Amino acid sequence: MLVTGGAGYIGTHTCIALIEAGHTVVVADNLCNSKRESIEKFKKIMNTHIPFYEIDVSNRKAVETIFENHQLDGVIHFAGLKAVGESVEKPSLYYENNVVSTLVLVNCCLKFGVNRFVFSSSATVYGDNKVPFVETMDLLPTTNPYGETKAICERILTDIAKANPSFSVSLLRYFNPIGAHESGLIGEAPNGIPNNLMPYITQVAKGMRDYLSIFGNDYPTIDGTGVRDYIHVMDLAEGHVAAIHAMLQGVHIYNLGTGQGTSVLQLVKAFEEANGVTIRYEIVERRPGDLACCYADVEKARQELGWIAKRDVVTMCKDAWRFEKNTLHQGV
Repeated sequence: MLVTGGAGYIGTHTCIALIEAGHTVVVADNLCNSKRESIEKFKKIMNTHIPFYEIDVSNRKAVETIFENHQLDGVIHFAGLKAVGESVEKPSLYYENNVVSTLVLVNCCLKFGVNRFVFSSSATVYGDNKVPFVETMDLLPTTNPYGETKAICERILTDIAKANPSFSVSLLRYFNPIGAHESGLIGEAPNGIPNNLMPYITQVAKGMRDYLSIFGNDYPTIDGTGVRDYIHVMDLAEGHVAAIHAMLQGVHIYNLGTGQGTSVLQLVKAFEEANGVTIRYEIVERRPGDLACCYADVEKARQELGWIAKRDVVTMCKDAWRFEKNTLHQGV
């Protein structure tokens, strides 16, 4: 199984879940938003050798080398740029990187007869639909170029699968992965200032940052702060394994979330209670494009994949803090 972006946060955890399920894994990653040490750490966790290619998967020649060197039975495509704010500032970079890499990988699959493709999509493709988000919803315009690249790639993969009946595609729409592997060896370790909430919370708890900025407290939610569907990264990883094992002909779309919403303030309180620490925060202005509420309908994944998220928010908070305490930050 080729895992692109396999040195990243979700990628490393999914590699562990795949190996635990008996799969052989090959990783490709250009390390633009990940670290080589992550590869060594999950090799240590699994006590196994994992072929690693430091390449950009939008480079077709480099990708073809992997397909030539390994007998692959599928591709899980995580690689891509993912910072919403940056995508607004540099839309051409996001369209070029995220869309081209998907096209390169699909064309290599078709050329080499690899017929299973799992795509790392996002709840952002739903736009401002009514919650809970259901896979059958029409996709509304997204609020940023990052989300648009995910929607475009979904359409590309759907069209290619229609034209190639033996090509099977799973489009996995993630909600908000947090937490870390229970070993504390791998977790979310962004380069520079975190874009996501949990690593910012853990860095405040560690004393690396003075306070957490909470963007708005006047949303129509339980406490005025934004509500999201937080899912443990290992539950998310196991969802990929379930999708691979259940893959049928054609295109299949699944939400990967818990089906429950948690506000920013509720998550902060859960973190404090789970770990016995205090998180300083300040309320600041809303961020443009942020939704008030975002959570999944997960019934389809339960019925068709036999998959549900098992770990609760307390476990997510404990695992994230355990990893943060083991982490040495550089250049932050």
